[in-house]
Amino acid sequence: MGTRLQGTVALVTGASSGIGAATAQSLAAEGAAVALVARRKGRLEKLAAAIRAEGGTALAVAADITERQQAADAVATVVAELGRLDTVVNNAGLMHIGPAAQALSEDWDSMVEINVNGVLHVTHAALPHLIRAAADSPRRVADLINISSTAGRVARPGTAVYNLTKFGVNGFSEALRQEVREQGVRVGVVEPGTVATELSSHLRDGVREAIERQVDGLELLRPEDVADAVAYIVTRDRRVAVNEMLVRASDQSW
Repeated sequence: MGTRLQGTVALVTGASSGIGAATAQSLAAEGAAVALVARRKGRLEKLAAAIRAEGGTALAVAADITERQQAADAVATVVAELGRLDTVVNNAGLMHIGPAAQALSEDWDSMVEINVNGVLHVTHAALPHLIRAAADSPRRVADLINISSTAGRVARPGTAVYNLTKFGVNGFSEALRQEVREQGVRVGVVEPGTVATELSSHLRDGVREAIERQVDGLELLRPEDVADAVAYIVTRDRRVAVNEMLVRASDQSW
């Protein structure tokens, strides 16, 4: 176990699988107590047990962060149970891809709900605690990390609303960074390229196959590659702010 985050508490959304689970494990390995937030309680409990078995501290909090009150309650539970909140990783996300003319409006709604509103709900509830942590922490800094995407930088056919959500997260993050930097809260964005996760597993038939053809032959990023980026950002000395990190698969051209 590392010690660079010893005495701190980190909250990770979408922690039941993929990037979120890997990030929680990475931060726990650096000494942080980690709060695992997602809807799938069983998966959270299994991950929490694995972290504890490695000597870490983990708390499973089942919540649907698209619901404002559930997000606020999750943050309150973390602070009540673990005593503080130094790091938040807004990782929970959803991707529906396909031509806009054939899209289901509920798919657009669900992306906005989780990719945008989920980030806003958790961030709004967490900010007072992060500001307080930055003031009383021996590290004198707190971190808010939003997991965006290459889709927050490059727009492509078939991803219009996903682009909208990720461009939005990037803009929100930059404005927020400027607001809270003097209070010791760093705001960073990590923009992964193609990652081997469950993100595309819910896509409709035809769309999923098109994505699979697009990435066929590529060596995709692994969730732990993105987790490494997050850990790098939050373990920097307070004088260093890594506000944006683009992490593509080496073979990815877009």
